[in-house]
Formats: sequence, structure tokens, C-alpha cells
Amino acid sequence: MNTLSDILNMPIIYWSLVIIYIITIFSIVGVILSENRNPVKSLAWVTVLLVVPAVGLVLYIFFGRSFKSKHMITRRSKRRLKRLEKKAGVDYNNVNLTTESKQQIRLAHSLCDALYYVGNDVEIFTSGQDKFDALERDLKAAQRYIHLQYYIFEDDEIGRRIRDILVERAQCGVKVRVIYDHVGSFRVKNSFYREMRQAGIMVFPFFRVAFPPFGTRINWRNHRKICVIDGKVGYVGGMNIADRYVKGVSYGVWRDTHVRITGPAVNSLNYSFTADWDFMKQQFPKEETNNAELPTVAGSVGMQLVTSGPTNHWNNIALVYLKAIANAKKSILIQTPYFLPTESLLKALQSAALAKVSVRIMIPRRPDSMMLRYASYSYVRECLRAGIKIYFYEAGMLHSKTMVVDDEFCTVGSTNFDFRSFEHNFECNMFIYSEDVNQKMREIFAKDIKECSHISLDKWEKRPAIQKVKESVFRLLSPIL
Repeated sequence: MNTLSDILNMPIIYWSLVIIYIITIFSIVGVILSENRNPVKSLAWVTVLLVVPAVGLVLYIFFGRSFKSKHMITRRSKRRLKRLEKKAGVDYNNVNLTTESKQQIRLAHSLCDALYYVGNDVEIFTSGQDKFDALERDLKAAQRYIHLQYYIFEDDEIGRRIRDILVERAQCGVKVRVIYDHVGSFRVKNSFYREMRQAGIMVFPFFRVAFPPFGTRINWRNHRKICVIDGKVGYVGGMNIADRYVKGVSYGVWRDTHVRITGPAVNSLNYSFTADWDFMKQQFPKEETNNAELPTVAGSVGMQLVTSGPTNHWNNIALVYLKAIANAKKSILIQTPYFLPTESLLKALQSAALAKVSVRIMIPRRPDSMMLRYASYSYVRECLRAGIKIYFYEAGMLHSKTMVVDDEFCTVGSTNFDFRSFEHNFECNMFIYSEDVNQKMREIFAKDIKECSHISLDKWEKRPAIQKVKESVFRLLSPIL
């Protein structure tokens, strides 16, 4: 056993390293406190750093740094992008919408300059087979360019089918650009993408994680799912490119929601893709946008694309969600694979329910993550006590990310109702203002309820004690999951 004198007689290099280590830990604690983040989240990081400093230091380097207010692209590039986005947006103050809807549109525009477009048509997909059939038809018809961006682009039957179509179009002279998330598609072999590059497809990973220089990028993922074809057709929603959206999983279907858009709002999808493309320092795809005609009016639906990410000063999508929930007068319907709301969103939902707004939340009984399952479960009791109705989807994995409020507004996109989507991921949601689309979304929710079990407070209180312990443990980690 080392005596105090032995310890004191340690080489100077040992004490130098100890001092540097201690200074580093307390410096990081100081940085966390100076950022004035959510107190719960800050406390979680400070606790980990002080209790298990070695582990906490590694976790913070990889997962804890803040990108708030960092410029994702230069101001010059942003001005160029704005010039490329066709000014087909309309003055939302003069459209036939409720005061509440106009407030939401104004908020989204203030947050991220999101233009409001009218004259669009929307096709809703709740079946992976239907979505991929339509996507493949549109890809095969491409004449000028294809912009495709997915969090996951699997090397499986559907992935290879999509790849082969992209290769064929590229060989016919169509400009094909592909963005995939490096972590989301981490299991996919490089040879899968190499085949596309050899065919002339421009394909790049977003925020490529390479150790050691860019290990800190692992926490910020591009979760968007966007496809734009010739500037005329756009897709956005929750479906990645993978077989499970058609074949399901061992315990049932993989249920998700995606939309196909025609009309002027396709411009906003193209703008979002182009911003991400520019961020990766790739050649500006101006030839497709400068010479393109404006998409023609295709229908009567008004919509606005809202994007968010860790570089934004505000949590854009979370704030518009908060406004929509606060505006609700009759009903709120939410579908999400993971339910880990921020404190403000949880209180907003509880306030709405206590004010006798019908609030219904649908989550999967068995999500694809055990940790997120129990973390989500930890919020159920608080919701039930406020009068929120909770439904567990029993037919398989519910991966749909939607919200329907009252009779005019709904949203479909890539954003889960959780901390990660609101604060860490690059996300995008189409915010749709249409009584017809709202009605269709409510009908879809009602159909899905038939595959659910309704959870009552009395029944929930009787769940096993070990489950309650798991919920409490994983709830502590929810701010940084």
C-alpha cells in the first residue's frame, strides 16, 4: 500500500498530468454552466463529469458539445441559396386561414425564413410498399436531376433497387446527387456507394465520422428524408430506404408515414437539400435551380417546410410544435416512435388536456430501442394524470412522426417527439394547412387506434416494480439520449 510520502514522491510528470486532468474537467464544467442550457441537462453532464470524470470526459467530447449559433454555411452561400429558392411563397396574412394558423406560419418564417406556399397537392403514404412503388416510378421518369437524402440507405433488396434506378438515370445524363448519414448508414459497405460513384452519381456522407479528428461529430446526425425530382415532385417524411418498411420486423409491421408533394412547395425541399449539399463543401448545384421553371400549381394545399438542427439558435421545430399545441382548441393527435418531450412541451400537452382539449398520443408497445422504450414509458403516468390518452401500438413498430391539431393543421416529417430530434439532429417537417389533408390524417390515426391498446391510469399504476425502476434510471439519461 502506498503511503502518503510515496504518493508525494511521484514523478513531476505524474502530478502535471493530474493537474491538467483536473483543470480540464473543471474547465468543461465551466463551459457547460456558461452555456446556460436546460438546467436538468446541465446538471446531468456536471454530475457525470464530477462522479466519473474519465467516463464523463469521453462522453462529453463525443456527445456533449453545443453547436448553437454556429454557422452551418457561410452568409455568402446562404444569400446565394435564397436567390436560388424561387420566390413563389405568398403573403400568409392574406390567405384564408385561422388566426392561429397564421401565427404558426409567422413563427416558422421568423425562425428559419420558411416560405409559405399555396397550390400544392399531397399524397399520403402509410404503406412502405406504396411509397416505394411511387418513388421508383418518379425516379425512372427523371429527366434533369435527382436530389436524394436519407438518414439510412440500406444495402438490401429495396436499397439495391433504388440504387440501380439511380445508376440507370445517371448513365442517361440525369444529374444525381445523394446524401446519406454516415452513422445512420454505418453498417453499409463502402462498395455499395462506390458502385454509384463509378456510374457518375455524386454521393457523399453527411458529417463523416473519422477517428480521431472528427469523433466529436458522432452526436449530430442528419435525420432528414428528402427526395426532389426535376424540381417538380418531392418526398418527405419518416421512411428511410430499407426492406423493413415493406417486409416488417419479426414482431409485426413497420408502420410509418411519408408524403409525396407536387406544386410550388417542392422548392422548399430543394432548398433544404441544396443547403446541406453546400455545407458538405460540394459544388453548388446551381444549374438545376437557376434554369428550372417554377413548379406549376397542382392543388389547393398550403404548406411550409420547417428545418431545424444543432446549429440553429432556436429549436425551430420544437417551438412551432409548442405554438401549435398552445393554439389547440379541440384536439391534438400525436404519433411518435419515442416520446421523450422537453419540459416545456410536456407542460403544454398537460395544460391542453387539463383545459379539456382532447390529447391523444400513440407510441409503439415495443420500439426498436430498449433504452428509449423505458425512457418513453417514464412519461406515461404524468400524461395520464393530466387526462392525456395514451395508446400503445401493438401491430409492430410505429415509426410515424405526425401531429394533427384541430381541423386545419397537421405535420409530417422526420422529427421524433424527443430530445434528440429537437436539439441534436438535423430534421425537417412539412407543416400542412388544409382541412382535407387534416381530415385524412385524422382518419389514419383512427384506423391505427384499432391496432392499439388504450392505457388507463389504474392499469398503469400496477405495472411491475422492476419496470418502474428501469423507467426511472433511463429517464435520468433522457436529456442526453
